[in-house]
Amino acid sequence: MTLKDLKPGQSAVVKKLTGEGAVKRRIMDMGLTKGAEIFVRKVAPLGDPLEITVRGYELSVRKADAEMIEVEEKV
Repeated sequence: MTLKDLKPGQSAVVKKLTGEGAVKRRIMDMGLTKGAEIFVRKVAPLGDPLEITVRGYELSVRKADAEMIEVEEKV
């Protein structure tokens, strides 16, 4: 499951980043690293971007980047 698959109100934990090079580095610099807890706050009307809460701050992530972030849903 990827971050893109989560719906508003769901929480998850980052398991793996599948991006390469500069894209992967940018995602990691935003705080989306293995083990980070994520809460999906809302999704824009056309589905892009996603607004998430990670490490105590809000972040907007494009769908293309969200597909590179493998997560495990928290129950």
